Amino acid sequence: MKMQRRRFLQASLGTAGLLAVGGNLALPPLMAAAAGKLEIFSWWTSPGEVEALDALYAAFRTAYPDVEVVNAALAGGAGPGGNMKAVLQTRLLAGQPPDSFQVHLGHELTDSSVKAGEMEPIDFLYQSEGWNSLFPDQLLSISQAQGHQWAVPVNIHRSNVLWFNKGVISGTGMSLPTTFHEFFAMGDVLKAQGIPLMALGESVPFHTAHVFENVLLGVLGAEGYKGLWSAVTPFSDPGVTESLATLDRMIGFANRDYLSIDSTGAIDLVIAGRAASIIDGDWTNGYLKSKKFADFGYTPSPQTQGVYNALADSFGLPKDTVDRDNAIAWLKICGSVAGQDAFNPLKGSIPARIDGGQGPGYDSYQRAAIADFKSNIIVPSTVHGFSAKQSFVTDFVNILNTFAVNRDIAATQTSLVQAAQVAGFA
Repeated sequence: MKMQRRRFLQASLGTAGLLAVGGNLALPPLMAAAAGKLEIFSWWTSPGEVEALDALYAAFRTAYPDVEVVNAALAGGAGPGGNMKAVLQTRLLAGQPPDSFQVHLGHELTDSSVKAGEMEPIDFLYQSEGWNSLFPDQLLSISQAQGHQWAVPVNIHRSNVLWFNKGVISGTGMSLPTTFHEFFAMGDVLKAQGIPLMALGESVPFHTAHVFENVLLGVLGAEGYKGLWSAVTPFSDPGVTESLATLDRMIGFANRDYLSIDSTGAIDLVIAGRAASIIDGDWTNGYLKSKKFADFGYTPSPQTQGVYNALADSFGLPKDTVDRDNAIAWLKICGSVAGQDAFNPLKGSIPARIDGGQGPGYDSYQRAAIADFKSNIIVPSTVHGFSAKQSFVTDFVNILNTFAVNRDIAATQTSLVQAAQVAGFA
């Protein structure tokens, strides 16, 4: 039986995909006569994401070959997963949920669908699969609400990464910047060469907010940044003013068409050498690999060395789902070594399991990120739903989108103060 499963996995993933999971077929036990359908909602439709999701589906099909997987991925919309989240909410309100759906671990789920009573707790899976000892404590504490676990993380992403074109950076003759002062000094050199220091894509509201959360982290430090979401650091703080001024200066070094392209288009500028760098999460790693672009490097975004701005994609169990048994089987695969080591090498992220990441499919960035996650100060991403509920994230993204247009520091800070008050952070 084990050999049959290995052959099926190789047929599904190919030799490279099998190596990506290290040939590890420690899959959850097969359910008796598993059949029917499994409908999965996600917003994974871009290069790197598609391949990773397909590999996760292949791992599921290996264990449950008679279940039809319905990939209901939906692209587009403001913020991460905007359109998918809108359709999902309509279905949840109508009592017609998909079997499972992608959601950022943390407040994005617990302050929305969990509070609304739309999810089942999955403590029974944490017990049966041993996840309480196999996921890091940092994730377990954030994913818990009302005394229960509600989702299984399939990965860990890092938000605060400066990705750069090695050829463009080497052309400046300068060392990699670690401070904003050094970053802008490099920008002056690049401007003389006619090359933007930083790629930005804000045609769809998101990327400016993503950059700004990491500017806040760099200016305020880890504790000051975390204090924003616990009412310790007010959004009226001078450090927030300084962060907005820093962001404003960054935009002055960005590509002029940043309001006409999205964040994926911004990565393409770096690939083409038409911009030197981009501050983005490590899904960029998956995108660059899918584009077969190898002349890139990475370093923490300015002034965030030793800090890991984290987020995690996860899946939960909606109430009243049609294919509950298949949904439970899916969650087991998402939390397994085989599932995570199939998915993450292609996604660019690292496994959530502490015993994952041993396969040969992981690249040098991912191995460095695994080490950093164990040693760095961990802070929760805001734009990606770790530290704040969805309503605040939406406000945060829209406020920063407006800032990208008008560059009004005072008005933007006032809006942030008001949004924090509404969200209960002040």
